Amino acid sequence: MTVESIRREIDDIDARIIRLIVQRQHLAGRLAHLKYQQGLPIHDDTQESRVLQRAFSRAVEAKVNPVPVQQIFHTLIEMSEERQRECQGDGNLP
Repeated sequence: MTVESIRREIDDIDARIIRLIVQRQHLAGRLAHLKYQQGLPIHDDTQESRVLQRAFSRAVEAKVNPVPVQQIFHTLIEMSEERQRECQGDGNLP
């Protein structure tokens, strides 16, 4: 393997990560509609804690540093909540 071939593999993984983020954002939009219909708040402390703990545990099991993984998931949660606010007409997305 060469440096360039490994970089191409990393680039492919990065593209897949972006596609997964897009899917997650799409689901956040669908979730926004359900929350709106049911009168539920966008932010849910309990659910956020569950997601962050699950990410932490999975990272530990995978032998990956769980702290930055948890930070990534915190960012994903923030993105999802912003998407939900946008779907309900309150966000800052373009």
